[in-house]
Amino acid sequence: MTARTLGIAVIGQAPRPEIEALYAAAVPPDTRIVLRGCFDGLSDAEIDARAPMSAADSLYTPLPSGREVKISKRAVAERAPATLAALRRDGADVLVFNCTGEFPPMAGDAGVLFPSRVLNGLAGALLPRGRLGLLIPIPEQAEILSEQRSRPGVDVVVEVLKPSADNAAAEEAAKRLAARKPDLVAMDCMSYTPATKKIAHRWIAAPILLAVTATSRVLRELLD
Repeated sequence: MTARTLGIAVIGQAPRPEIEALYAAAVPPDTRIVLRGCFDGLSDAEIDARAPMSAADSLYTPLPSGREVKISKRAVAERAPATLAALRRDGADVLVFNCTGEFPPMAGDAGVLFPSRVLNGLAGALLPRGRLGLLIPIPEQAEILSEQRSRPGVDVVVEVLKPSADNAAAEEAAKRLAARKPDLVAMDCMSYTPATKKIAHRWIAAPILLAVTATSRVLRELLD
């Protein structure tokens, strides 16, 4: 069987070797991986000009330089179709849009895996009622994500944890969330890592869903 090609669209810029490595660890070993960013080719000044226009428009991403930025979801959505088209030209036959934000329909998104749908689907299956805890990267997302993730019989509690935070900050965020007694936790950003999940589990007894690994396991099913 011919090896498959996984195309990964990140909302910021490529390369993102840490993201690529997490997917590579989960998918079949002969899978070719191609990663592109929606803001590839933009200067720092051009990225800064695409800052969020509101809390609902706010996304977080690290850049290859190590700089962490808040960017406009609308600006990402405007550039995403070209990124998906480029990945298809690269030969990608399975694609993932590497962001837990919820996006409106966009050109070229047929068959693309969106991690928000993975997280929401798992949360719905695992927690028909109870309390859902969210770890999120920036405070601007708290209200909109609480609204998006809540449903009848399920209330949502939120704590902010920047993905680049040190272990001490991760422990403090986990303690705060544990005190609110969630029945299930979703780490609602693709930049959270398995190492941070392990820290959270020291304090949180409930099951924890890590967006990037949950998504990569679904991709394994598609690529096998």
